[in-house]
Amino acid sequence: MAKNDELVFGIHAVNALIKRSPERFIELFLLKGRDDERLKPVINLARKYGIATQVVNRKVLDDKSRGEQHQGVIARVKAGKTYSENDLDELLQQAAETGEQPFLLILDGVTDPHNLGACLRNADAAGVQAIIVPKDNAARLTPTVRKVAVGAAETVPLVQVTNLARTMKQLQQMGIWIIGTAGETDTCLYDIKLSGPMALVMGAEGKGMRRLTRETCDELVKLPMAGSVSSLNVSVATGICLFEIVRQRRS
Repeated sequence: MAKNDELVFGIHAVNALIKRSPERFIELFLLKGRDDERLKPVINLARKYGIATQVVNRKVLDDKSRGEQHQGVIARVKAGKTYSENDLDELLQQAAETGEQPFLLILDGVTDPHNLGACLRNADAAGVQAIIVPKDNAARLTPTVRKVAVGAAETVPLVQVTNLARTMKQLQQMGIWIIGTAGETDTCLYDIKLSGPMALVMGAEGKGMRRLTRETCDELVKLPMAGSVSSLNVSVATGICLFEIVRQRRS
């Protein structure tokens, strides 16, 4: 595989990418003997756009996916656009042109690709305009992330920044209120106003936010925990927080 090529696997991820960027496809690998209703839309789209397909046995797909669940389909595509802090102004301007207030998700060191994929899916559903992550010590867009995101990796820009705290300060200068989640605060998520230009910060699995990230937030909130567990999975907590913001914005 060429240096700038990427693999995408999973029915939903491949289907979403064909619909959005068929020009990126180089070839499509399909599991021999599989021609069921779930895979037919992918096959039909590939034919529509003239994408080269190969029918291969399961071992070929298993080797390409390195043991991950591929659901009988793997695509080799040209690498997609990567986003940096230089793209944030343009992304926010695009949102403003549609009349939307800034709504961002910041992930401080989430390293599990399944959690990143689930957060992308949550962000897409909630209408988040971009996810911001540090370049170092954070999960990247991998085939596993794309599969878990079931298409959201193609719709929500993942912006990698060199200095997360500096980027947060730049957002604050643009009038964006930054809410961080931390178990040690006494302020509950449901007790504060969450409308207006906003960025939500979620910390890493287990460790939470780093000190400088926490100190840069405008306000810290927590989820009310009634049971014996002290915290939720980061993607679950992200979904709860994002949709509380959505609820308040709509009320």
